[in-house]
Amino acid sequence: MKVPSLSYVRVIRALQRDGWTVVRQRGSHIRLHKRTEHEVLKITVPAHKPIKRSTLAHILKQARLDVETFINLL
Repeated sequence: MKVPSLSYVRVIRALQRDGWTVVRQRGSHIRLHKRTEHEVLKITVPAHKPIKRSTLAHILKQARLDVETFINLL
């Protein structure tokens, strides 16, 4: 399945549904954290409209989400 081209607002909303919380924003970068049983996962989402597909693919990889699961969170 192909990674969609979306604005950062939709990406962050979907990530929040998966349990991520916005920790801070500095300039055009938004930092999110998610606590798991053994660690705290951290990702940075650029405030771009739209976020490049390749960038979103890297974000999903860091968030340990596959494309299909992410699309279901939209």
